Amino acid sequence: MIRAVRALPLLLLPALSLLLAGCGTEKADAGAGTPSASTALATTSEIASRARSLGFDPDLVHVIDPPGFTLAEQSVGVSDVGLSIAYTDLKTGAVITLRVEPGTMTDANCTTQAAFSDHMTCVRDGNAWYRTGGGTIEYVMAQKGHLVHVDAEQGKVTRAVLRKSAQSLRRPYRSELPVVLPPARTAVPVERGDLPTNGDGAPNNEVGKGG
Repeated sequence: MIRAVRALPLLLLPALSLLLAGCGTEKADAGAGTPSASTALATTSEIASRARSLGFDPDLVHVIDPPGFTLAEQSVGVSDVGLSIAYTDLKTGAVITLRVEPGTMTDANCTTQAAFSDHMTCVRDGNAWYRTGGGTIEYVMAQKGHLVHVDAEQGKVTRAVLRKSAQSLRRPYRSELPVVLPPARTAVPVERGDLPTNGDGAPNNEVGKGG
């Protein structure tokens, strides 16, 4: 199995709103005023500030809303090669994975680019590709040098649910940032009990009388 984790542009592109036959990418409340704190989208500067403090490309930071699935916080992977987040169905144990990584895809290389199986099928579905192979089903969206992958185990998740999950791609809410981009851990120095409180700090290895 060949897998990769890699990247998306800072702002959801207009084309994304046409993804998979023109569905939107954000949830909106018609006629709503100021959004609640839990559903207020993080600003570009907020995302960039937190991402760069981790040495991470802010363009990669996106989430999805798979129906009936919950973000598994311990699954979040942030590195120089991309973003990876798993969402689980607590009732069935099914898992949907989001990956955002650098790359391009065309109809010609759809079965070989970022392949996860030696034998894959690939068909166009709106502005995305639907791929199957090796027991995995996946939607892939190309966005100006970045690829968004939404995949699941075949037989555990239906194509319709996976499609809806891909359509839900969005920037994280402000309340989700600590989960998607957790603060960098600070190393805590370990104290050694054999070091003197003054001098050069070297342990005393002298042998006493008779020893």
